[in-house]
Amino acid sequence: MPDRNVKLGDIVLRVRQVNATGNRTEGRSPVLVFLHDSLGCIETWRDFPQRLADRAGLNALIYDRQGYGQSSPFGKEARTTSYLFEEAEMLFRLLEALAIERVVLFGHSDGGSIALIAAAQRPATVTGVITEGAHVFVEEVTLAGIRQARALLASTNLRERLTRYHGAKTDSMAAAWIGTWLAPEFRQWNIEACLPLITAPVLAIQGEDDEYGTQAQVESIVRGVGERARPLILRETGHTPHREAAEATLDAVSEFLVSNAK
Repeated sequence: MPDRNVKLGDIVLRVRQVNATGNRTEGRSPVLVFLHDSLGCIETWRDFPQRLADRAGLNALIYDRQGYGQSSPFGKEARTTSYLFEEAEMLFRLLEALAIERVVLFGHSDGGSIALIAAAQRPATVTGVITEGAHVFVEEVTLAGIRQARALLASTNLRERLTRYHGAKTDSMAAAWIGTWLAPEFRQWNIEACLPLITAPVLAIQGEDDEYGTQAQVESIVRGVGERARPLILRETGHTPHREAAEATLDAVSEFLVSNAK
C-alpha cells in the first residue's frame, strides 16, 4: 500500500502499512509495529519489515516519528529528558487514529526503549515486544558512540547520507539526539522501573559488538521483565542486527512471533 499521512492535531506522521503475504491471522491478530532508531525513518528499515511480516504472517505498520523522514518537523519546544515517554504517547495517538487495538512492537535503539515504555503503560494494547540495542539506562559506551557520530557528521559524508532520508530536518534531528544524550542532566536517565510492569513476552536482541551499549542492557531487561523475557546475543554483530545479521534476526523474531503473537 502507498505511504500516507496521518494528521494528529497539528502534527502529521508519515505511515506505511505492510500487508503480509498469506496472512495467517485474517485480521484477528495484532499488527506488527516498527519503531526506528534515533537517526532512522521508514526507509532505513529497507525490506526487513516486509520480510518479517511475510515470515510471521502478520500485517505491519512503519512510521516516521515527528522530526524524522517525511513527518512534521520538531516543534519549537526543546526536547526534554522524558522525550521517549512522549514518543510512546504519540504512538498510542497514532494507533487510535488508525483504529489499531493490539500490537507487537519491534523497536531499534531509541525505538526499543519506546517499545518497553509503551508495553509498561498499556499492557492490554501491547501483546509482544522485540527490542534491538534498546537502552534502559545510560552507559559511557553509549555516550562515546554518540560523540563519535558527532565527529563523523562533521568530517564525513554522513550528514549528506542522512539528508537523503530527512531532508531539511537532518540538522535538527541530529542536534536533538546528540544534545539530549550528551546533556549532563540526561546522565541519570533510567527506565528500569518500567520493566516489571510489562506483561507481554519480550525478546531482547543485542549485537555482541554493539557500539552503543553493552550486554548489561539486555541483562537488565530480562531481569526486570522476568520470566516473560528472553535474551538473544548475536555474535559478530553491532548495533543494527536486522541489517548486519538479517537472517539470524528474521529466524529468531519470526519464531518468537509465531509462538507469542496471539
